[in-house]
Amino acid sequence: MFLERPRTAEAFKERLIEISLFLCAFASVLTTIAIIFVLFSEAVFGLSGAAFFQEVSVVDFFTGTRWSPVLKPQEFGVLPLIVGTLWVTGVAAVVGLPIGVLTAVYLSEYAKPQVRNVVKPFLELLAGIPTIVYGFFGLAIVTPYVIDPIFQGLFGFKVGTFNALAGGIVVGIMIIPMVSSLTEDALRAVPRSLREAGYALGSTKFDVVVKIVLPAAFSGVVSAFLLAISRAVGETMAVAIACGSKPNLTANPLEQIQTMTAYIVQATGGEAAAGTVQYQSVYAVGLTLFLMTLVLNIISQWVMRRYREVYQ
Repeated sequence: MFLERPRTAEAFKERLIEISLFLCAFASVLTTIAIIFVLFSEAVFGLSGAAFFQEVSVVDFFTGTRWSPVLKPQEFGVLPLIVGTLWVTGVAAVVGLPIGVLTAVYLSEYAKPQVRNVVKPFLELLAGIPTIVYGFFGLAIVTPYVIDPIFQGLFGFKVGTFNALAGGIVVGIMIIPMVSSLTEDALRAVPRSLREAGYALGSTKFDVVVKIVLPAAFSGVVSAFLLAISRAVGETMAVAIACGSKPNLTANPLEQIQTMTAYIVQATGGEAAAGTVQYQSVYAVGLTLFLMTLVLNIISQWVMRRYREVYQ
């Protein structure tokens, strides 16, 4: 009798912990389903007003080259917003991904524990800075260098105060902590036996890092890249401040642009009346943004599974 009670109590406690953990995990599933329901219901079915895709055709939305939801005649071609988002994401990837990987390689393979213990907290601190602070940093620090007359003379373009290049650089700085942290975790997960096998064959540390460690951690590195790019695609306040608010289908990153997230912020600031096509366009743009990040996450998971099987 006295020996069975603790067992029953322990079993009940374990069951309670299991249920609690399941509910925490299931909360993310419910949240994702709720987001999908809201976006589709408002953009496609129009539960709270006129559905956006009942007023604007899907073809015109994805192939139109002009975005003018306010001025008459209203035009809802999302390509300028997509191109602006891709410009910021591309510049951010060029800036953030190489620096993040090199930082991770240094911390994982070269840095002494004392140095790692100092550098790692600073990276985490960089990740915790609010994005709106990054936006003002870009406007006050990065933009003056971009619009410098020497820089403009070098490229032969007149650069405005707001431009995609400055916003992309700022977002690139923002994603460095994510890339370096995730990449370092992937590098440190590589078995030490692989490194020692390389050294036994006479390889230098550089050869071991480039030819053994990085290929073995390739799935984790690619996943870090894609997650960081997803973060860059969804960035809002930094690009809204640094890039401006002019939908512009341009091949020049030195011109003012508007991203999808920046438009959502602008449209929900009180200018659009609820139930109008302009207001419903927020859900259409949000749905497009959701699908873009979903594709990136699916690719990330596929790469992780594929290369994890290769190196196991």
